[in-house]
Amino acid sequence: MNGGFGLRPGHGGPVAGNQRGPYGRRMEFQRPLIPARLERRYKRFLADVTLEDGSTVTAHCANPGSMLGLDMPGSRVWLEPNDNPKRKLRYSWKIIELSDGTCVGIDTTLPNRLLSRALRNRELAELADYATVRAEVNYGQSSRVDFLLTEPGLPDAFVEIKNVHLCREPGWAEFPDSVTARGTRHLHELAAVARDHRAVLIFLVQRMDCHRFRLATDIDPVYAAAFDSARDAGVDMLCYGTVVSPHAITLGPRIPIDTVWQDRC
Repeated sequence: MNGGFGLRPGHGGPVAGNQRGPYGRRMEFQRPLIPARLERRYKRFLADVTLEDGSTVTAHCANPGSMLGLDMPGSRVWLEPNDNPKRKLRYSWKIIELSDGTCVGIDTTLPNRLLSRALRNRELAELADYATVRAEVNYGQSSRVDFLLTEPGLPDAFVEIKNVHLCREPGWAEFPDSVTARGTRHLHELAAVARDHRAVLIFLVQRMDCHRFRLATDIDPVYAAAFDSARDAGVDMLCYGTVVSPHAITLGPRIPIDTVWQDRC
């Protein structure tokens, strides 16, 4: 794997080797995370942080969204160090720890890695019948689906993954946290695929304090309308939680999706 961006199967601690956690397989970070304090996030992909020794460094922030409510200066954050000489920054920001101790994953690349392993190990009941999993397969108009699942006798399953970490009301996870024209395009393309194949959209919530999911219709009403159209066209909508800590991330239970948007439009 590539430096600090990887995950590795859990080993040591309460879940060892390839053993399952409470819901799915535990995935440890490639290197132990270290705590720091957030000074500022800027240019979307950069964050200045203060380490425990008092030094200030710049960390990579693998998140193109607004990170609404998750980039407050002074917050405790967790970084993954790396010693890859080809990388300009020595640290990657992985987690923000809220004032109540809740850990929220902010790296939008982690859901695909976690679900890749879950799909290959058939941990998602809705897709457990598929034995072959391919990542980043071209489809639609100049797009690549996150995963293409195939199995003789079954329709091909096109699976798209969306990272979720927005929470503006206790218990509610929401998506998106900013306008997403790319996400809207993906919904249109999944709806087209659903005419002849199986199309699945999975929202993965990278925080443990949310037990319900809904769309942030006030942030991107166009995406909400595309969601409704895709669902009506036969796209399967799923949402799963995670167990997030500075040690590992584990696939959590399925979370119900609220599909009544009118009161929030």
